[in-house]
Amino acid sequence: MKKNILIITCLLLTLSANSQKLVDLYEKGSIRLVPDTEYAKDNDWNTIFRSYKNSTTEKHIGARESLVIMPDGSVVLNHAKANYYSMFSPQGKFVKEFGIKDANGQPFKRINGIEGIVGNNTFFTCLDNIGNMYCFDFNGKLVKKLKLDYMSKQMISLPNRKLAVVGWVILKNKTRDFVAIIDYSTNKEKVIWEHDTDRDGITGNSNISKSGLTVAVSSPSASPAAMAKKNDGQLSTFTFSVPSARPVIASVDNRLIVSLPASGEILIFDLNGHLLSKDKTNWATKYLSVKEQKENQQNIIDRFRSSAAFETDKSVSQEKIISARKKLTDQLESDMDKIKTPRPLPNFSTIIKDSDGNLLFFEYPKEDNENKFNVWVYEKGGRFVCQSHFVCDDYDLYINPSRMVFHDGYLYGLQTRKNASGIPMRLVRFKLTAAD
Repeated sequence: MKKNILIITCLLLTLSANSQKLVDLYEKGSIRLVPDTEYAKDNDWNTIFRSYKNSTTEKHIGARESLVIMPDGSVVLNHAKANYYSMFSPQGKFVKEFGIKDANGQPFKRINGIEGIVGNNTFFTCLDNIGNMYCFDFNGKLVKKLKLDYMSKQMISLPNRKLAVVGWVILKNKTRDFVAIIDYSTNKEKVIWEHDTDRDGITGNSNISKSGLTVAVSSPSASPAAMAKKNDGQLSTFTFSVPSARPVIASVDNRLIVSLPASGEILIFDLNGHLLSKDKTNWATKYLSVKEQKENQQNIIDRFRSSAAFETDKSVSQEKIISARKKLTDQLESDMDKIKTPRPLPNFSTIIKDSDGNLLFFEYPKEDNENKFNVWVYEKGGRFVCQSHFVCDDYDLYINPSRMVFHDGYLYGLQTRKNASGIPMRLVRFKLTAAD
């Protein structure tokens, strides 16, 4: 009898520990991420991540890898620049590699990253170059194809077999950003928010001097080779992208949350796209000093001057690439004197939804490994309740919802292990504890 009571007591204590609300941990102010050493412990990471490249052109190595958690806790990884996905069991054990097959059982020659799951039984991918979204079952068999006529930054599934998409298009004199709800069954879409920006504010060097933000020079369209290929090296069509300028979306309690980094606004819609209420971030805006802006711009100049910073495009002559690089760096240098005032940074860089339905708004980092986040809970229309940050001894944290996913109180991550031999990328499951 005493033995039975002891077993029941231990079980209740375990259930109590597992049912602890994550927000209670966040309120401690600092969260330590402790790797589960039993999870995925026998995998051969050098083989699994054999397509992993130590790229010198990206700040975060392997930044395009991503993970999706299936309903049973299994994990599927997308390998950037590789024509396959990897599947892992709920315990993290490698199961298989697979791709997408068409109706005739033939594999696709090229696949895109998995964005999420719709209806608990179908994967959907990001868009390819012509706006196709591929939807396939958990065995890789193509189920259907959705067609969108724009570019996308983010896609999420909604509870009613619909998808929400952050899209953008380049028009004649402006760029239009918008959020749309897509019906999975009919492919019909409804735009629920949109914003137009004058092209003068985002194109060419004027973007750097006005925003003070680092441009995305790692983008294929932002290389001297691409610039030389388009318009014979003319800079008038050369476009920079500002990080975190576009909306970030999340689904909480049958609501679609649309958050705007530039203004800090939080718009709350129902699943049919009707605006219900508005909220706003409540922390002080950070600024990029004149010195920091100039240092960022100088780093960009140095990278454009480096012949090793970009892949060689054999379809463009080296003479044109060199000429385009010189024109670009000359204009960047001449713009340096136009940087005279501090510039506001976006109110947040990204949002990660935890397994309790809380949204973690990460402030825009000015230093490496900075990851302060503000916890927003959907109560009484939405409110911020505390501020916290992650601490991790074993891994360099890359804060991104495609690389950090919550499930049943754990945080699953595609992260790089410190001091690792061979390829450092790992699929890891973290337990969240209050830091000492």
